[in-house]
Amino acid sequence: MTTLTDLRLFATHPHACSYLDNQVATTLFVDPDAKIDRTMYSHLSEVGFRRSGQHLYRPDCSACKACIPARIPVAQYSANRQQKRCAKINHDLAIRVIDDISDSEYYELYQNYIIARHQDGDMYPPSRQQYHSFLTSEWGVTRYLEMRLKGKLVAIAVIDLLDNGISAVYTFFDPDHEKRSLGTFAIMAQIDIASQYGLKYVYLGYWIKDCRKMAYKTKFRPLELYRDGNWIINSKTTP
Repeated sequence: MTTLTDLRLFATHPHACSYLDNQVATTLFVDPDAKIDRTMYSHLSEVGFRRSGQHLYRPDCSACKACIPARIPVAQYSANRQQKRCAKINHDLAIRVIDDISDSEYYELYQNYIIARHQDGDMYPPSRQQYHSFLTSEWGVTRYLEMRLKGKLVAIAVIDLLDNGISAVYTFFDPDHEKRSLGTFAIMAQIDIASQYGLKYVYLGYWIKDCRKMAYKTKFRPLELYRDGNWIINSKTTP
């Protein structure tokens, strides 16, 4: 059985950082030929790795330590005033967990989301090949939170079910419903699902202090940050 110490890691060449201007990034990837299962993936999440498509990775930048893994301890989470309003606004959504998003209805939602909100990103222009490779189901752990309004699909949250938590992989939604704050609501839904499944954490990926797009993560309290090999609950207003 493969253990963490047996895994081979590969580093990318230095490249432009996707999150911070004028920064150079290096990324560690787990050997794509390694045998990965739910338990191994869970262990890797505990030490700061994330999944993108079929790859497990972690930033490893020599001159910058801005990317900090973050997770929500489910049992201690308490919604703030803004999140309570968000829950109230979205009380009319029907939510269910599904196993597959290969139908055109789901891809069209993703396509519209990328075109409306991420024309400056790496995922533009969207394509079916990119969609399936990025949001693919891996190692039997991936599920999808489907959200509908009177039968119409309005959001999908891609999640991985780990041994001790849920990893929030990606969320996309109908740009016409931006006022519903569906990104925030999707995380709240994942907290609820984790609680129902008896899981301790919702992993949010990396938080970067100087990246505006990451600011939403600090609004979930308490928030645990992975620093120097330990998960520490952050007690400050801003991490």
